[in-house]
Amino acid sequence: MTRLKGRSGTFLSILLASAGMSGVLADCASAQVPTLPAIYPAPASMALGRGTIALGTSVVLVAAPGTEPETVSLIRDILKSSGVDTIETARNLPATLRQTYIVIGTGTAAPVREALKRSKTTLDTHAEGYTIAAAAMDSGALVILAGQDDDGLFHAAQTFRQLARRPQFPALIIQDHPAMPIRGTIEGFYGAPWTMADRTKHLDFLATVKANTYVYSPKDDPYARDRWREAYPAATLSQLGTLAATARRNHVDFVYAVSPGPSICFSDPADRKALEAKLDAVRAIGVHSFYVALDDIEYTKWNCEGDKTAFGPSGAEAAGVAQAKLLNAVQADLLRKDPKSRPLIMVPTEYYDAKETPYKAALREHLDPRVVVQWTGTDVVPPAISIPDGKQATKAFGRKTLLWDNYPVNDYAQTTGRLLLAPYARREAGLSSELSGILSNPMNQEAPSRVAVTGLAAFAWNDKAYDADLTWRAAASDLAGGDDKATQALLTFFDTQHMAPTFGSQPWQEQAPKLKAALDRVREALADGDNAARKAAIADLSRRADELASASDVIRSGTVDPAFAQQSRPWLDAMQIWGRALQLSAAGLDAADRGNAAAPRYFAEAGKLAAEASAVQSIPGATRFDGPIKIADGVLDRFIADAPTLIGTVR
Repeated sequence: MTRLKGRSGTFLSILLASAGMSGVLADCASAQVPTLPAIYPAPASMALGRGTIALGTSVVLVAAPGTEPETVSLIRDILKSSGVDTIETARNLPATLRQTYIVIGTGTAAPVREALKRSKTTLDTHAEGYTIAAAAMDSGALVILAGQDDDGLFHAAQTFRQLARRPQFPALIIQDHPAMPIRGTIEGFYGAPWTMADRTKHLDFLATVKANTYVYSPKDDPYARDRWREAYPAATLSQLGTLAATARRNHVDFVYAVSPGPSICFSDPADRKALEAKLDAVRAIGVHSFYVALDDIEYTKWNCEGDKTAFGPSGAEAAGVAQAKLLNAVQADLLRKDPKSRPLIMVPTEYYDAKETPYKAALREHLDPRVVVQWTGTDVVPPAISIPDGKQATKAFGRKTLLWDNYPVNDYAQTTGRLLLAPYARREAGLSSELSGILSNPMNQEAPSRVAVTGLAAFAWNDKAYDADLTWRAAASDLAGGDDKATQALLTFFDTQHMAPTFGSQPWQEQAPKLKAALDRVREALADGDNAARKAAIADLSRRADELASASDVIRSGTVDPAFAQQSRPWLDAMQIWGRALQLSAAGLDAADRGNAAAPRYFAEAGKLAAEASAVQSIPGATRFDGPIKIADGVLDRFIADAPTLIGTVR
């Protein structure tokens, strides 16, 4: 066997020849060399076997007793979408396989144990782990999807979905499990919250990337922050219950967050009971995971005189003690009411670095060790996070932290006019040894947020094998429904939104690196004076301008997720205009190179379009800060402004 530990990729293996069967193409005499498929997130281990599996039009499904009906239904849907017309059922495997059998279930089920034994495969026994084994066998084929638990089997189905997209896939063994136990998103941004429809789509998406956590924490939900003592309206509570049910169906832990910090009196038993009552009401609709947010509050003064009496003069250390006492009481109450409840999660007031302070020392000393602490890295928006950073956070808070990654959130002033669509990057492989997990704080725009979240989920699943660029491309392909032309249009658009700012003046990811490199090559060729090089450069510029100008229409054609096109509307509008301006710049350069007197008119029209594109505004109220849309700023605008001087006066 050819084996892969970590990264999925391309490997040479065994020569295959067609055996002429609908279920299996096998053996070793001829043409084709199978390769390991690219799977996202990258599995912990993949190994090639002998032969190639083609599902064909008919399979037999063996669903072990106790398998969740929703998972069985999901696998049936995957098979049907892959061209399987007939799905027969059986309770067990026959002695001889004469067609393709698919066995699904957890590792404790007898049919799964028998199938694993027959394929000489062991089960990945980590939490959320799974094994997929696919092999030519007898005159048929055996495909096993075995989960260590129900979550693992669900994740196996997501991997099988990627395999089944292909007309055929190699015989292989995948043994897989997550590197980090908590992976997902926290809707924790300021500005317009997601709609319930957005959240439903997001939960469905999280399932596909093997994420397992969604924290409901929109800053602008008044009943979770400013009016946290008040009960939710019945209709809102019902909607949250529906959302929690959607999360369960997707094997995503729905975590409800409340933010009492702006007004709570830590020493007041009535406030503590109000907080517990809030969580009780949400538990009644099917939520069993909770979060207390204490970020973005003033902690150097008390909200009530009682806290001064109970904890002494206000200050960072006293605040840490008071917060720990409240959180410990909430954690104890959760365990009393639900002994199987997940640990309480909290985000501290000092969430943005790992420096030793009196506040962190107080939390470290007094906070119940079961409580999970979130931390945003070395800054509110850190340019990078290293293993030493993680170790320092573990030391500062007295436990492994849960990273609140403020990427791709766009609710701060430096992100005005931007979507953040660069790959998830500059988080060091090996962080899984120092973190309990990672949650992304996404953008106000749900569908565009999936680009970065796909990367974050892949990193949290297998940080040591994570490939930022390949996963970025996979995210584009998923949004494009696998269509190559639409995928390329999305990647063109992503490049114009590659800037990743921080709270400082320097971004941690540069703007439009691919476009900049191309435009720099054009500048160099035009400066060289070589006639052939100039003409080739102008032709290449014209081609790139056409791609930029046409990408918006491709993205809006219906192949790409319509929610992405809708939420990106002003950016797509602006990109199209910028593309036309670049087309005119290319035409102007061509005219100038040929000594045509029309060149200045082309450049003038390009300038007018550039001004029009620069004036396109964001959707009012869609993000915290409204403003003009940015498209490859500092790259595209500068080139168009410089274009009239790149060849010189018209000859």
